[in-house]
Amino acid sequence: MDFASLVGIISGLILIISAILIGGNADIFINVPGMMIVVGGTMAATLLTVQFRDVMNAFKGAYIVFTQDKTNPSEMIDTMIKLSKISHRHGLLKLGEVKTDSAVLHRACMLLCEAASEQVIRNTLQNEIDSLMARHFSVQDVFRKMAAYAPAFGMLGTLIGLIQMLSELDNPESIGPAMAVALLTTFYGSLLATMVFLPIAGKLKARTLLEVTNLEIIREGSISILTNDHYAHVYEQLSSYLPERARKPILNKKPPVTQGVKK
Repeated sequence: MDFASLVGIISGLILIISAILIGGNADIFINVPGMMIVVGGTMAATLLTVQFRDVMNAFKGAYIVFTQDKTNPSEMIDTMIKLSKISHRHGLLKLGEVKTDSAVLHRACMLLCEAASEQVIRNTLQNEIDSLMARHFSVQDVFRKMAAYAPAFGMLGTLIGLIQMLSELDNPESIGPAMAVALLTTFYGSLLATMVFLPIAGKLKARTLLEVTNLEIIREGSISILTNDHYAHVYEQLSSYLPERARKPILNKKPPVTQGVKK
């Protein structure tokens, strides 16, 4: 699991549970009707808005993002440099034998192996980037919709609880349970939106930006390999995707001349 996600989930749950326990009995925060209103209503509204397949893909995508390790741009740049060295030593045909888990990188290697034109490589890989962004946006949109629906159904539960309470004012024993539903549904809706759905959407967006950066590195690196650039030139072109502190010199350079110092 992604370390930041693990820390966020554990720390958030610990803080919320600790605040509940410090304030009193935790049993009063458990209300089955309130959970049914918020969780059931949120899922029903989401299924009415998007297709069932999209909802399943959203949860599957969230699971993948939170459990699989990410590929840093620096690692992808190193991969493109290795491919550049292979191309220089053995020719473009050798790239067709490269084994990789990335379907896009494999496709780029096959295009280079087939000596496709620069425009074909650029258009093909750009289409991959655009389609990835569209797929990921649909996944993020599911969780953004759920984050909007959950507080709304929390307010709906509050109204239901208030109506029940006002209709039974002559029965003091019913006021407590009705008020619990009224307040806890708002709590459940806010908790799901701020602790679950919005963080997942934000994590998915961050992973999308990272994957787009990696695909752009593959695209630009493939074009540089096609034009037979030296691997040092390939690195210089791709290093702009890295923060300045993460860039490293690819070639050994002469030491700078120090002025005014006698040996």
